[in-house]
Order: sequence, then structure tokens, then C-alpha cells
Amino acid sequence: MNYLSFQACHRYPAGFQLDLSFESDKLVTVLCGPSGSGKTTVLEIIAGLKQPQSGQIKVIGKTLLDTKQGIQVSVESRRIGFVFQDRRLFPHLNVLGNLRFGRRRREEQKDVISFGHLIEILDLTHLLKRYPENLSGGEQQRVALGRAILTHPELLLLDEPMVALDESLSNQIGEYITCVIEEWKIPTLIVSHTSNLLTQLANRIILIQNGQASSS
Repeated sequence: MNYLSFQACHRYPAGFQLDLSFESDKLVTVLCGPSGSGKTTVLEIIAGLKQPQSGQIKVIGKTLLDTKQGIQVSVESRRIGFVFQDRRLFPHLNVLGNLRFGRRRREEQKDVISFGHLIEILDLTHLLKRYPENLSGGEQQRVALGRAILTHPELLLLDEPMVALDESLSNQIGEYITCVIEEWKIPTLIVSHTSNLLTQLANRIILIQNGQASSS
């Protein structure tokens, strides 16, 4: 079964065109390529934050977008967990509040991921009362990951999860990502401009350059 099927054509105002098509039946797929190649745009299109000129997207067999059929599932109705490159934690909420925000989005789910188990895996217990401004980059990344997981996603999107982290912290974040993916078997698409640490997590690597893709 394909976890993700993506086909989209998106033209940028500056003239660059993303014309990309790929499928993945692997639990962890890494989309790798240089800055400006369109990687983040792919995530935004999947999440419904950006509308391509044409395309079709399916997640676990469910159609989220089909421009020919006029299908466009709303952002709120897509079960997508998105960890942005800049994390986007709510500054007015402490760690507990940020995590609860993710949990509230999916309270109707019967098989909700255990809150206590998640904060244990991500080692967040001692950080629950802190605010984002008092967290390190690695700690913020763990909170953002936890918040996304608590939405109980059918697909997890990670945009440059190791950005601005040194090698030691990058290794730690890689271990946390591996733990949550393996624990809950969440299909995951990771974007990276480098092919070192993240490719160790990948079951499949898709290389993107100049809006086109090849896979390995």
C-alpha cells in the first residue's frame, strides 16, 4: 500500500516551476535537495497550505486533492501533522499548553496517543512549565514534534528538523524522531537540504533538483 501518492505542478511568480510526481510505500521517506528546489512547497501542498495549478494527492488511499475532479479537502480536515522549520510554537503558551493544543485538535479520536507516554519518550516532563523563549533549539524541536504527534496524524511532515542544530543535537533529534515513528508507525515525509543524518532514518530517498525528482 502506498502511504503517499503525490503529483503536482506549481508555478512560482519568478518563473520557477515545480513539476513533481512520486509515490512511497515506505514508512519514512526523505525528500532531499538544495535550497530553493521546491521541497518545502511539496510539504505545503500536501498540508493544504498552498494550492498547485494542477495535481493529485492521496494519503493512505484517501484523496486530499484532485484538481481534475474538483476535490480539495480543507486544511482542518486533513489528518496531517506538520513540524515547520521554525517550529512555530505558541509563545504565550508553556510546553504543556502547546502540547495540549495538538491534543485538542483530535479529541474525537478513540485511539488517541497516550499523552504521558509521548512526553516520556520525548523527555519533556521536566519542561512542561517552561515557555518557548526559555527552551533550546533542540527542546523546541521536541515540543513541536510532540504537538504534531498528538494530532494523531495519518502522515507526519518534518521540514528540516535538524536545521540550526549542531551535530550532537542533530543526532539526538534523529533518535527522538526514530522513536516516535517506530512506536506509532506513522508514515513520515522528511525534507532536508543535506543527505547525511536524515538519510540514516529513511526507508526511501527522493532527490529533488530544479523542480524534478529522482529516487533511490
